[in-house]
Amino acid sequence: MPGTPRFLTLADVAEVLNTSSAQVYALVRRGDLPAIKIGGRGQWRVESSVLEDYIARMYVETRDFVDQHPYVEADAGRES
Repeated sequence: MPGTPRFLTLADVAEVLNTSSAQVYALVRRGDLPAIKIGGRGQWRVESSVLEDYIARMYVETRDFVDQHPYVEADAGRES
């Protein structure tokens, strides 16, 4: 079946986010990134659409953070 698979492993998610599997696992365990646990060995899977929703949510949160904490040049307040 062509295209993106419906479910991704934590390693797949880590690759998409360019981070470690341990960081993705922490996101899942904290509840920041919804996932399901499947099989007898309890393998975690993240639905592709859920990952896209998470990414969109992080863009909104980041924009809110930037708006509340504007970047100020180091010498913006200095006189020349």
